[in-house]
Amino acid sequence: MPYPKVRRMRFRFGEPEPMAHHFVQGDIPLTHLIAVLSGAFPPGEESFIRSVRKFSGEITDPVLRKRVAGFIGQEAVHGQQHRRLNEQLVTNGFPIVRVFTFGHDALREKGLIALENAVPRQVHLAVTAAAEHYTATLAKRVLGTAEIQDIPGDSEVWNLLNWHAFEELEHKSVAFDVFRNAGGAEVVRIGVMAGMYVFTIPVVSLGVLASILSDPRSWRPIKVVRQSIRLYRGPIVKGLLKEMRPYMRPGFHPDDIDTTALLEQWRRELFGTDGELLDRIG
Repeated sequence: MPYPKVRRMRFRFGEPEPMAHHFVQGDIPLTHLIAVLSGAFPPGEESFIRSVRKFSGEITDPVLRKRVAGFIGQEAVHGQQHRRLNEQLVTNGFPIVRVFTFGHDALREKGLIALENAVPRQVHLAVTAAAEHYTATLAKRVLGTAEIQDIPGDSEVWNLLNWHAFEELEHKSVAFDVFRNAGGAEVVRIGVMAGMYVFTIPVVSLGVLASILSDPRSWRPIKVVRQSIRLYRGPIVKGLLKEMRPYMRPGFHPDDIDTTALLEQWRRELFGTDGELLDRIG
């Protein structure tokens, strides 16, 4: 199994042209969905890293140890680059992102760590494994659906999302395999996903609504409702929960979903001889 490769990326948001406020051209809900997810990624990635590190001393398999090192490195760079985007989003007038980005960072981290430590460490790791399956499922949709790739928007934001999606597929089974290596119970793994299955889309939807309401330039109720219906019926959201259900089957493994060909295609497109993102590697 290949090791996740750590790529030190540096994206150029707002260069050379300023980023439009609604950087997904004319699509208010999708712009705010991406902003909310980007705001949540840095603290989320840090939590995922901590959950895996709690078990790192118990991993004796050298292959898994190297995969864990790659996972941690990739997640750290993801958080770093989404912070760069978040700084641009706050400058562009997305107040909801400011909650994740500025002020009292140490206090927020301390609170999140306290919450993590309040549950058994296997539960924390099970949350990471389930979240990684969510992101891998979305990544497969983003990279494998021409309709999504054709959505007009800020090119550098799409570069970030495509790179992030690609690396989510590269390390999609690492946290899961650490959970299994630690003797994690199937009932815990499945139970955690069942809770996330029920609450993730409603919670994210409320976050998007709060982001829209906090942004006066997005107060276009009729347009927002129409575009929201299109978003929920479109290739990003429609059928997502159905794709998540196999995870709750006993004996499931993320690699049961073969994304090898998709990864190879995008490895060439992003990092091949003439790859689109070669000049973003620092």
